[in-house]
Amino acid sequence: MESTQPRPLAGIFWMVATGLSFVAVTALVKSIGSDVPAAQAAFLRYILGLVFVLPVLGTLLRTRIPRKDLGIFAARGVVHTGAVICWFFAMTQIPIAEVTAMNYFSPVYVTIGAALFLGERMAFRRIAAICVALIGALIILRPGFRELSPGHFAMLGTALGFAISYLLAKRLVADVSPSVVVAGLSITVSLGLAPFALAVWVTPSPLQLAVLFGVACFATLGHYTMTLAFQAAPLSVTQPVTFLQLIWATALGALVFGEAADSYVILGGGLIVAAISFLSWREARLRKAGITPSVSDTKT
Repeated sequence: MESTQPRPLAGIFWMVATGLSFVAVTALVKSIGSDVPAAQAAFLRYILGLVFVLPVLGTLLRTRIPRKDLGIFAARGVVHTGAVICWFFAMTQIPIAEVTAMNYFSPVYVTIGAALFLGERMAFRRIAAICVALIGALIILRPGFRELSPGHFAMLGTALGFAISYLLAKRLVADVSPSVVVAGLSITVSLGLAPFALAVWVTPSPLQLAVLFGVACFATLGHYTMTLAFQAAPLSVTQPVTFLQLIWATALGALVFGEAADSYVILGGGLIVAAISFLSWREARLRKAGITPSVSDTKT
């Protein structure tokens, strides 16, 4: 029987691999720039990534999805489609480090959404963590002290969209397997992106197609290694490691793309990660004490 004992070093290793994979995703998308419109780049990434859905296609076709869940699948596809377009657009407008730091805000949105729509209690520790995360977001954006670009607003929409998508996924996994939920998202987002991509279509070069396939590969790898990290160690161990992703993104932007390192972005991102890590640590303590956390706590 496979051991269920926590393996902290393995969890940290897999989370480091996850961070490197996602940094590779941002680097590849950044390298394309605006040569391929954001909606088309996102569409090609998902179409090329459908190759990873093939192993579970038979399961998907055999699964009888409850009628009440079909609308949730569709709604999740619509929301995720918008979030993905916003993310690809933001990558052409603002530095990699800012995209990475603002992406950390999704778990905060999830915590708020869980309280508003899933009836979860908003304990003081959650309110405090959200306040710290909001301060981190203000430090990153610094409204009134610099001009905010459309990319910043796009990333705020991206984080919100991904949070809503996550909450809808938590609802779906109560009825269908996670593999079907993932496959359903890939298919619905591909369909949702198609009309936007066709409206701005430019003929991609073979190199651009190869780069976008690389994006699909690293994104899939990142999600897989993240799952391995979650299996190996609790979130209280793996969550702080995600801060390294911001350090790597900052270094990559400075060394490869000539983007000035911004200490405010690192400070703000660090506060957001610290808030999320505190929630993870606190919920782990509650589980040890025999208090069952709510469903979204295993994420935040």
